[in-house]
Amino acid sequence: MRLATRRRIPIPLLVRRTIALLALLALLPLTWGRSPYPAKLKQLELDIVPLALPAPDRMAAHLGAFHLEQAWQIRSRTHRFGSYSALLMRKDGSMLGLSDSGNFLRFRPPGESQAHSRIGELPLSNGEAKEDRDVESATEDSDGTIWLGLEGKNAIYRMTPKFHVEKRVQPDSMRDWGVNTGPEAMTRLADGRFVLLREGFSGWSSHLHPAVMFAGDPTENPDGQRFVFDGPDGFSPTDMAQMPDGRLLILMRRLIWPMPQHFAGRIAIGDPKTIRPGQTWRVKEVARLSSDLPIDNFEGLAIVPREDGRLTIWLISDDNYSPLQRTLLWKMSVDPAQLP
Repeated sequence: MRLATRRRIPIPLLVRRTIALLALLALLPLTWGRSPYPAKLKQLELDIVPLALPAPDRMAAHLGAFHLEQAWQIRSRTHRFGSYSALLMRKDGSMLGLSDSGNFLRFRPPGESQAHSRIGELPLSNGEAKEDRDVESATEDSDGTIWLGLEGKNAIYRMTPKFHVEKRVQPDSMRDWGVNTGPEAMTRLADGRFVLLREGFSGWSSHLHPAVMFAGDPTENPDGQRFVFDGPDGFSPTDMAQMPDGRLLILMRRLIWPMPQHFAGRIAIGDPKTIRPGQTWRVKEVARLSSDLPIDNFEGLAIVPREDGRLTIWLISDDNYSPLQRTLLWKMSVDPAQLP
């Protein structure tokens, strides 16, 4: 029965799946096999280098209503720097990058003094196993409380603003999300609900992803309602954040070529009011992050409202501690009224 089901799968899809598997195997030495803490400086050193941007018409052809204002590469010889999988904006205007090795970087936006920036290790576990520290998603409330989504364990941790772990849970609704395909995108909605999206696809699909909605804090109310996230074909969600009008921007990523790594990205938009338990939540693609732009493995997204009604959109990339990749920071702006 299983073999008969597989024979009905279109050949092009099988080819795509084979290529994706080979690409994943090629990346193993640069992810699980990497040395996460190379010998470097102990004190924080940041070098934030502006990058040249393409002509405005070329950017507009891919980004639509979004305007890429500036882009930088962040470099550092500091111990624990790199591999940022989530990005939060703190109440004081600082930026918090969270890595898949359980580290954090608190820094100021480019152009501001970095004198009070910090780098360090989150108190997640005494163990060194990747699954004990693999932070892939994060969200926060207005009081500064932070929730982390950990891959491997498929767990959610709640932390104080000063990074003290208060509670942790492994919801039943996420137990089958796999070892390296777990809660890659998470956000706390303004009404207190939580939405989490799995990086991995549903079965043989190349656009459907398991997802779950929690009525409140998952560490207090772990019984979530499952639904299906339907995104751009071939792309996996890596982060999301809510706009003031209630809609969500979802950052997505796809590996195009493994050695050296080349990535493409997408930004999609969706209204969480249309999420229904057990049903499919469809979103709309609104921007393409292509090779014409300074791009890498974008995994973090944060939104900051402006006084003029526009939004500042920050993106950060995960360099996987690889010399072949970069930690990039984008600053974009968009008028939400121009988004569908």
